[in-house]
This record gives sequence, structure tokens and C-alpha cells, in this order.
Amino acid sequence: MSDATERPAADSADATDADAWAKACAEDLAAERARRRTQYGTQPGSAAEELRRLADAVADRLSALQAPLAGTAAGGAVQQLIAQARAAVEPVVERNPEVFDHLAAAGSELLAAYRAAVQGQERRWTRGEDGPDGPSGSERIDLD
Repeated sequence: MSDATERPAADSADATDADAWAKACAEDLAAERARRRTQYGTQPGSAAEELRRLADAVADRLSALQAPLAGTAAGGAVQQLIAQARAAVEPVVERNPEVFDHLAAAGSELLAAYRAAVQGQERRWTRGEDGPDGPSGSERIDLD
């Protein structure tokens, strides 16, 4: 019978240990994020957040440029263009924020593949290996 009475106490101790561990991990993570934020500045957000920030920055820049360059009629057209762009972007970002994260990751992968292909071709060129047009050789060009 003592086994049955000790069991709930052991489960309670395990739960307390798990809670303490989770709390300690969360505190460590928060401290590390704060340290990185002070060392490196604020980190970029998700791709959707970055798209919003880009749209806001472009809109602000266009608003700043319109005053010296245009009259009131052109200024109104610029404001209308900015409003239409925001109206088109916001619903898409709100409905599918994870799509932008996937697109950003896909873009990074495409860039990495392109970079690898270019670096491979550059290595072949610099070693003088045969290319698709036949053997490559060096040619002296006189610039005088």
C-alpha cells in the first residue's frame, strides 16, 4: 500500500522537475536572444514581415520624393498608387505568411545552386580544362 501512496508524490516531483527544466530553458533562450540582439541588432523577421517593411519603406521614400518633384496632382497619383500597392499586398500576406517564408527559402536555394555552378565553371576556366567549345588555351593580348 505504501507503493500506491508514493507513486503520486513521485509523479508530482517529476512534473515539478519538468516544469523547472522548461522554465530554465525558456529563461536561457530569452537571455541568449537578448545577448544576440544587443550584439548584432534586431534580427530580420519572417519573409512576410520583411515584405511589409519593404512596402512601408518604399511608400515612405516615394512620399518624401514626391514633394520636391511633383505638384499636387502628381502627388495624389503617387498616394493612390501607394494605397493600391498596400491593398494588394496586405491580404496576400495576411492569408499566407508561410508562403513568403517558403519563397524566400526557395530563392536562397536557387542562389546557392547558381553560385555553385558559377564557381565550378570558374575553377574549370582557371585550370584551363576543356570547355564546350574545345580546349581552352591562354592567349596573349597586347594592349599597346
